[in-house]
Amino acid sequence: MDPLISWFDAVILGTVEGLTEFLPVSSTGHLILVSEWLNLYRNPATKAGVDAFEIVIQSGALLAVIGIYITHIRAMLRGLRGQDSEGRRLLRLLLVGFLPAAIIGVLAGSWIKSTLFGIGPVIAALAIGGLLMVVIERRFRRQLLRKPSQEELPLAAMTLRSALVIGLAQCLAMWPGTSRSMVTIMTARLLGYQPRAAAEFSFLLALPTLGGATTYELFHQGPVLLQTSSAANLTIGLGVSCLVAWLAVKGFLVYLNRHGMELFGWYRIALAFGMVFYLS
Repeated sequence: MDPLISWFDAVILGTVEGLTEFLPVSSTGHLILVSEWLNLYRNPATKAGVDAFEIVIQSGALLAVIGIYITHIRAMLRGLRGQDSEGRRLLRLLLVGFLPAAIIGVLAGSWIKSTLFGIGPVIAALAIGGLLMVVIERRFRRQLLRKPSQEELPLAAMTLRSALVIGLAQCLAMWPGTSRSMVTIMTARLLGYQPRAAAEFSFLLALPTLGGATTYELFHQGPVLLQTSSAANLTIGLGVSCLVAWLAVKGFLVYLNRHGMELFGWYRIALAFGMVFYLS
């Protein structure tokens, strides 16, 4: 019997995952909407397998981040051996930022999936998050006009307290449609960090966060995942996700430094209203 997720579905889902994982628009929310459009939820018995596929192909996007930030990864590995103090400091910051999501994910993961993984909650999160992005970005712009010489902090100035606050904010992204990138980058910006520093810490924080989620999903949903998708189609999804994520991260960093994130906020609002109109 052919798997529910075809190679074509894998390409579409991998493209959506790679494009949206590190943009502030919610990859999980988009994957849920696209899976609904592809009619992958037509069989309730295999929905858990589709959800697992969407989570596991995040690994492709993580490989892109590892490739882009290989210098930081090597520094952290040297830090583990006591050979790089900056690498050890960065590793400590990421562990502190990861801890809140790890705890809440284990304690409330099942409730979150059963309650918030649906079209309605995704649309609400897209709209609310988009509105917040527009308001906060305009606040940044007004502050810059009043204090054009105000200095923002680089990644090297990140503190354990800031990492913990960003990690706590990251927990909000367990609500699909919120966007892990959006809440972590916005929180870091509100704490006074440069746009590029905020984005880079968010991307690096994805390594333990999404890596842990993928491992957890494989352990618990591995059998149903293989019933839903073949190994070949899963590989296709991972590969496409990696390639698209690489291009998306590179382009986003350039755009963010020049224009901020307000446009993404308006996109989220428009998408939410479009979905309401489509479903009505």
